[in-house]
Amino acid sequence: MKRLIIASILSLAPAFVLAAGGSGVPLQDADIDLADKDSLKRGAEVFVNYCMGCHSLQYMRYNRMGEDLGMDEVQVRQSFIFNDAKPGDLMVSSMRPKDGEKWFGTAVPDLTLVTRWRSTDWLYTYLKSFYQDPGRPYGVNNAVFPDVGMPHVLAPLQGVQKAVYSEAEGDGHGPIEGVEPDPEQPGTMSAEEYDDMVRDLTNFLTYAGEPIKLERQRLGIYVLLFLAVFFVLAYMLKKEYWKDVH
Repeated sequence: MKRLIIASILSLAPAFVLAAGGSGVPLQDADIDLADKDSLKRGAEVFVNYCMGCHSLQYMRYNRMGEDLGMDEVQVRQSFIFNDAKPGDLMVSSMRPKDGEKWFGTAVPDLTLVTRWRSTDWLYTYLKSFYQDPGRPYGVNNAVFPDVGMPHVLAPLQGVQKAVYSEAEGDGHGPIEGVEPDPEQPGTMSAEEYDDMVRDLTNFLTYAGEPIKLERQRLGIYVLLFLAVFFVLAYMLKKEYWKDVH
């Protein structure tokens, strides 16, 4: 009986997780390519310039990232290191945890595993779903992550967005359905350019969560091929051993 109860709870866990999301906004397909090193480089540049002031990649080293992206330590220093860190150091933000709690009301999360914890589509959609909300401390909210505590650091690039609500209810409007750009407050990028930049950033953070993913998948193919060949040989050997047994 105890095992049955545990199994039932585990089977319902995905439904609980989806219910806890609190957002009815559909996720968009990130369409990333971990083999695209140019995209990964662009995403890394966006991360160190716009995100790393607050967020860390505490399980990733600069030189490991550079090696995977085909860059030597001189290029890594020039492109990604703007303080006294060394290429062998972890990609840790200079922000102290207590400062993050003071300024944002909670500890600033490390982003190494964000796409493994959420998903690539979630992160991609999240980065595109900030909208103006004067009731929030930083004047913005997010359709995917309601009551988000961070400012929209990419707003100068994307521009200001407004929330789109469903049919009005008793409080004046229904649930949020999405966002749309405010034509009076555009960003420095077009919508297509911003989407491409966010896709690059999502691609890089997905890579950071599992740098060896492509290698693991490549080795997995060889393992399956070996097992297939071994199965054939084992079956033939079994037939040879048992051919005289009636």
